[in-house]
Amino acid sequence: MAKNKNKKKNMSEKKNYEQPSEEQLAENEQAAVNEEDVQEDAAEQAAQPEAEPTEEEKLKASLADAEVKLAELNDRYLRQMAEFENYRKRTLKEKSELILNGSANLMKAVLPVLDDMARALDSMEKTNDAEACCEGFKLITRNFHTILEQNGLKAIETKGQAFDTDFHEAVALLPATDEAPKGTIIDCIQTGYKLNDKVLRHAKVVVAD
Repeated sequence: MAKNKNKKKNMSEKKNYEQPSEEQLAENEQAAVNEEDVQEDAAEQAAQPEAEPTEEEKLKASLADAEVKLAELNDRYLRQMAEFENYRKRTLKEKSELILNGSANLMKAVLPVLDDMARALDSMEKTNDAEACCEGFKLITRNFHTILEQNGLKAIETKGQAFDTDFHEAVALLPATDEAPKGTIIDCIQTGYKLNDKVLRHAKVVVAD
């Protein structure tokens, strides 16, 4: 009999434990309502379009972009200036080396002529043959002109040529003739020279007028 009473008592307690109270039901309903409200608010906020930036915000954004572009342009300018300065220094160095090497090459080419002149002077002291000495100096002169021409030096043509102020300088005028019409060079007083088509010295000439 006592066992049956205890069994009924346990079943009653279990039943009371499993059934929620009215307060718990009310709290659960309120929590559900609050969760639905939160979800609805989130959905409404997501559906709402983003607010347009103000004029001040637009100006700040434009200023930031301008500062970035200015920094990029300034960096590019500094790099180009550095490259140009390096190019200028390299060009000046190459030009100086070219001038020095060019002079050295010319001097080296002239050395054989100096050797020939020394030998010719030595021969003149040992012989009285003027004709042989004259032929020797003519040969040296021809060799010297050949070396100069190989290095770009050329004499300016004069006799019989038309007078040209780019190459000639008139130092005297003579009456024109049938053989030398007006504007023709009659004689050359001093030979002019060009170096690689650049006039080093104008030829001084006599011109028919």
